Amino acid sequence: MISVLIVDDQELMRVGFRMVLGAQKDIELVGEAADGAEAVRLAKQFKPDVVLMDIRMPVLDGVAATKQIVEAQVSKVLVMTTFDLDEYVYAALQNGASGFLLKDTPPDNLISALRAVASGEAVVAPSVTRRLLDRFIGTGSRPLRDESTLSPLTEREREVLVLISRGLSNTEIAQTLFLSEATVKTHVGRILAKLGLRDRVQAVVLAYETGLARPGLD
Repeated sequence: MISVLIVDDQELMRVGFRMVLGAQKDIELVGEAADGAEAVRLAKQFKPDVVLMDIRMPVLDGVAATKQIVEAQVSKVLVMTTFDLDEYVYAALQNGASGFLLKDTPPDNLISALRAVASGEAVVAPSVTRRLLDRFIGTGSRPLRDESTLSPLTEREREVLVLISRGLSNTEIAQTLFLSEATVKTHVGRILAKLGLRDRVQAVVLAYETGLARPGLD
């Protein structure tokens, strides 16, 4: 069973999420919170596999709540937002969120994302995630992180990181580089370990911030 905590300050949204999750045999709803402070408290109490986190909330917003939950290492966080180009979502990704979805995401996609995050994967929707990074890192601006951050990587690992930043799956990366999927999985694991990253979302953000992945390029 995948345990989930719903966090949203709008009761109607919580009801909608509750109905969608309640129809799944492999998902258990362990609690609901209406603000970030309550989310942190309940996450530490129930230790759900995934916290479905709203961003703009009273008392404590979703960015700060995400940071506290991730740092406490009690749950993974999947952010929900109304607007794909949201500065708060970018901050949440920097603070360790395992991805984000729009609130109008079809139920099947929401369930797939929850299962992916619970299994240790990250939700990196290529179009919306890259638009978000394009906007907040900015085309033509100086990198936010020194490129030397990537110095531990081999040339092949840098190639894999570029493809990760484009939203490619391990299977797609394997096909692109003519490698086995197992080899790609090994490369991804080494990239995360060498750079001290939690998941693929953090890898994407770092690739953009160091300039390895450039906004506006496919």
